[in-house]
Amino acid sequence: MSEPFNTYKLDDITTMPQRYRANFINSLSGFKSAALLGTTDGKSHNLAIVSSVVHVGANPPLLGMIMRPHTVQRDSLNNIKQQGVYTLNHVHTQWVDKAHQTSARYQPQESEFEKVGLTPWFSDNFNAPYVAESHIKIGLKVEQHFTLCNQTEMVIGAIKEVHLNKAMMSEDGYADIERAGSACISGLDSYHSTHRIAQFSYAKPDTPLTNK
Repeated sequence: MSEPFNTYKLDDITTMPQRYRANFINSLSGFKSAALLGTTDGKSHNLAIVSSVVHVGANPPLLGMIMRPHTVQRDSLNNIKQQGVYTLNHVHTQWVDKAHQTSARYQPQESEFEKVGLTPWFSDNFNAPYVAESHIKIGLKVEQHFTLCNQTEMVIGAIKEVHLNKAMMSEDGYADIERAGSACISGLDSYHSTHRIAQFSYAKPDTPLTNK
């Protein structure tokens, strides 16, 4: 017999202690990608851990990202608004501790790169810093930016360049994030490695699915 379920009504959720509620709601969406957001104000290079990156479209190639309300100093968001470009860098399972530490509230003039021991790297044609240690790096330019109903801000970026090892690309264009050692996040502070359980061929109504 299965364990009984607990039921949480909206009133139960809204009366939870703040941090408890934040952990609870953030964990409900399941596993999320772990990425470091790289920005600069032209003087200091900033990093911030983000877990809200979503696919928006493939043609043109677009990624979306939710950022928290601008009720306190948000250096990364300020830099994005000022410069119009930013990077997203997959977090490797071997340095999730460094990635998580970027969530600390450093002073605006302090670089998270220096504080956590990661290395800024610039490509020849892009003005935002990448994380040299990341195995998948994406350079984006702001395409659209707007405020949502809860005052969080959504930034949609157009992909301008991608840096990854050729060995991580399959014949059908799949970027093998497991081979890249990319970590994922659940909740606010739990980091995970991944293990593929299946990869199927393109689904058609009259064709049985086959595991690649």
